[in-house]
Amino acid sequence: MAKLNLALTAALVASASAFAPSSVPRTATTLKAAEDGVWDPLSLSELGKNIDTFPNMFPDQQFVLEAEIKHGRMAMLAWTGIWATHVGGMGLGMHIPGMPVESDWTKAFGVVFAEQPGLAAAILGFIAVAEGESVGHTGDNFRGKSTKTPGDMGFDPWGLKAKLSDEKQARYKDVEMKNGRAAMIAMASMFAFESIPGSVPLMDLFGAN
Repeated sequence: MAKLNLALTAALVASASAFAPSSVPRTATTLKAAEDGVWDPLSLSELGKNIDTFPNMFPDQQFVLEAEIKHGRMAMLAWTGIWATHVGGMGLGMHIPGMPVESDWTKAFGVVFAEQPGLAAAILGFIAVAEGESVGHTGDNFRGKSTKTPGDMGFDPWGLKAKLSDEKQARYKDVEMKNGRAAMIAMASMFAFESIPGSVPLMDLFGAN
């Protein structure tokens, strides 16, 4: 009986210790993430540095950041296009005077191309230049050896950046990143709403079409 009591006591102590706070110190990666305000518990952004079994298997942070900024800009441009040509439905009716009116956003660019080919060509040209400039640094970005600042296309003919303080430059970068992320989520929602009925209940609620 004494042995049974001893075994039960040991089992209870072991199970209770599983819920006790861990005394293991936090890793430097976790502390750094918390200090920088970056939520990355799995350290996915550090894969290119932490895993060296297969060199260049995972992209460096330079590549990931460049890709996020670029796609955020394209998503903001796409969302602006929806606003410019759409009327009505969940606040999408911010129609820009002079732009064609097309209720189906999936057909809007085709309508713009037919009615205003010059504008459509300019938009495609801008995308091509931005993509080409980014692709030219892809290899070095992937390996973390690029001298280019992610997102900086080097296009500032009026020297506006030089007129800003370091604090304002950091603020504008943060604002662009957040708005780009929001635009990517918004465009993903639009594609889901179009292809999977009922997948975005909020848009159904507000009468989007």
